[in-house]
Amino acid sequence: MADDKELVHSFDKSPTEQVQVSLSTFKGKTYVDLRIYYKASDGEFKPTKKGITLSPDLLPELGEAIRKLIERVEKAS
Repeated sequence: MADDKELVHSFDKSPTEQVQVSLSTFKGKTYVDLRIYYKASDGEFKPTKKGITLSPDLLPELGEAIRKLIERVEKAS
């Protein structure tokens, strides 16, 4: 999909999976991509279909959702 991709952050989900957060451009538009990657037999991480791609305009809503989720998890602990 991406004409250009910039990895912003990644973290291990498991020894063979990684969550990657990146900015990408496609046909001149910028997108935010949160995607699960798997470790292939060559040791490189490859994208899966598991993830979401959003317009940067939705980042404040995503941030609010994550803040609320953190609060709920902390209350449940």
